Amino acid sequence: MHGFRVSNLLMTASVLLMTISSRLSSVRAAPVQAPATSGGGGAPAAPHFVVYTDKGSEPAPDVSKISGFNTVAMSFLLTSGAADQAKAWETLAQAQKSSIKSAYEKAGIKLIVSAFGSTDLPTSSDAKSTAATMAKWVQNNNVDGIDVDYEDLNAMNAQDGKAEQWLIDFTNALRTQLPQGKYILTHAPLAPWFSASHYKSGGYTKVHKEVGSKIDWYNIQFYNQGTEYTTCDGLLTSSPTYPGSAVFEIMTGGVSADKVVIGKPGGQADATTGYMAPADLAKCVVTAKGKNWNGGVMSWEYPEADAQWIKTVKGSSFQ
Repeated sequence: MHGFRVSNLLMTASVLLMTISSRLSSVRAAPVQAPATSGGGGAPAAPHFVVYTDKGSEPAPDVSKISGFNTVAMSFLLTSGAADQAKAWETLAQAQKSSIKSAYEKAGIKLIVSAFGSTDLPTSSDAKSTAATMAKWVQNNNVDGIDVDYEDLNAMNAQDGKAEQWLIDFTNALRTQLPQGKYILTHAPLAPWFSASHYKSGGYTKVHKEVGSKIDWYNIQFYNQGTEYTTCDGLLTSSPTYPGSAVFEIMTGGVSADKVVIGKPGGQADATTGYMAPADLAKCVVTAKGKNWNGGVMSWEYPEADAQWIKTVKGSSFQ
């Protein structure tokens, strides 16, 4: 979903090779651990300030380094098992997990795991069994929930309805085992997928219509789409290439203001396109906040997106 989300709908195979797939070479099946918690108390109220972590030595960065964020998403939990920071977290001793979670709770930060990313193609899997396996991982590994970073581009671009139905089935199955109010469940769609006029099979407008009430918020990827979403007008008001996918267009389409989280790269190298300097993004945030949007901001990824990054982006909009 960001750097891991090299997800330009038009990108070629050579560009896709620029993703973090090289960091996933050591994926192994996840060992089972004894359950450590019954959940983290469900989703906090908006605004949501989310940062993904997929590189470095800390699956869950020290709270001093991410002050200002209130959700950390560790990448990735794959159909084949945990990888990257999710794997690093999985292998920590239980006492260490508990210590980190205690510090996060004291700081008001939720810790979730992100599923799939740009290198996984889950639509070929059984939605219900995949959901059952991933829900068990969440329960066994002392995290507060799961982020669905579905980036199966070919499946969605086929526009035959199979991608949407898989996401609907997967979400329903997750919620049977990760109840709302007890666990966080977010999705991280590409912004163009909210363009119903472009995606005749419905895209995320259909997903939201069917299971949006079960999704706590959307970490929307407003990047990797060429020059789209690189100005405040394009990001907030009008998307010329994908009508219906700018922030206020998504809200007009039926997604509540507190569920629309603006996702941007933390640094220029974290995405192929769509980067905005923190001070420039802050101007868009001010404008959106003035029009009753309060969803929050997401970034791919730490450490480029750190405490100073989110402080600048929030500016005077959120204290």
